[in-house]
Amino acid sequence: MTSPTVIVETHEGVATVTLNRPDAMNALSFELRAALADTFTALQADDEVRVVVLTGEGRAFTAGLDLKELSEKREKDGQQGRDPVRAMERFEGPIIGAINGHAITGGFEIALACDLMIASSNAVFADTHVRMGVMPGWGLSQKLSRLVGIGRAKEISLTGNFVSAERAAEIGLVTRVVAPESLMETCLKLARDMASCEPEMLYCYKRLIDDGYATTFADALKLERANTFGRLTDKDPQEIGERRKSVTSRGRDQVG
Repeated sequence: MTSPTVIVETHEGVATVTLNRPDAMNALSFELRAALADTFTALQADDEVRVVVLTGEGRAFTAGLDLKELSEKREKDGQQGRDPVRAMERFEGPIIGAINGHAITGGFEIALACDLMIASSNAVFADTHVRMGVMPGWGLSQKLSRLVGIGRAKEISLTGNFVSAERAAEIGLVTRVVAPESLMETCLKLARDMASCEPEMLYCYKRLIDDGYATTFADALKLERANTFGRLTDKDPQEIGERRKSVTSRGRDQVG
């Protein structure tokens, strides 16, 4: 029996999505790309899922497009138009990339489609488009520069050099680096923290950050004001008081 190319497990509002072609370093075959797109489409339709943790089975996150397959056959009609990055972008909740190993070129683009990345110390990133003679199509040329700065992005993309997990943390590509054995629990704990928030606020706040980041600072502030004042006046004072108590208690537990 053939193993599924994508494995999904859900628990208490969190879905763990695992790319499952470990023998091929989770290379993005036609089948895997279509399955990943279908997975995120299904998760968006599932009201119980608020946050996703995306990772890879084995020693790679994903090594990018399956070049061996591309050299041998064309994409099947049923797989055309199922873009995994677009499907990830349509998912309203946060996506945490648990980068367990190599995230190369197309795999780097999948990683950048996550809202944030936490890396294992085994993680390695590279944009080898310039060495392969192809242009990116899933946003890498624009997302990377906005994340790490235009100079660092050009250094990475115009050399095709590999970037270690430690260097990725230094330049702000990932939020932190953890031991391989701690990666999933670290990401799942963060996902559970997010999933415990009010769903509507979780989705709206993510969208506000993304929409604001895509425009000018002045317009982003206007966008925030347009979203803030109406929501404040809609809240019941007693509800606000109860939430304040909960936040205060949680803060004491976290920092003493």
